[in-house]
Amino acid sequence: MDVSIFLARFWGWYLIIFFVVLSFNPKRIKQIFEDLKDEKFLIIASFIAIIVGLLNILFHNIWETNWKLIITLIGWIALFKGLSLFIFPKRTIIWLDVINIKFVQLIYMLLFFLGLFLLNMGYGILLY
Repeated sequence: MDVSIFLARFWGWYLIIFFVVLSFNPKRIKQIFEDLKDEKFLIIASFIAIIVGLLNILFHNIWETNWKLIITLIGWIALFKGLSLFIFPKRTIIWLDVINIKFVQLIYMLLFFLGLFLLNMGYGILLY
């Protein structure tokens, strides 16, 4: 299986599952931000984001102007988010909190539609 197809399926399912969980339990996102104030949780979260971002970039660093760029950007965003949480924890948490409060519905809908788009690319349901 092509790496792009595999990662489209992976990120598509991940984003849809994340959207569903947050839709049925909106208190979960507030709990995550509260947990980020704990340094142990913060370090683990930043390491996981760094590892996921690096793996995504190492296996899929394709800078073409098509749907594959989305997968590459997800990897780079995860890497930068993990690094910023690890290097500048307090500043990053404040920044993430401000973005989440102002754009929460927009972010949720983007996650949902991005997940659907990636699943479509991974499974070829509709022709693109």
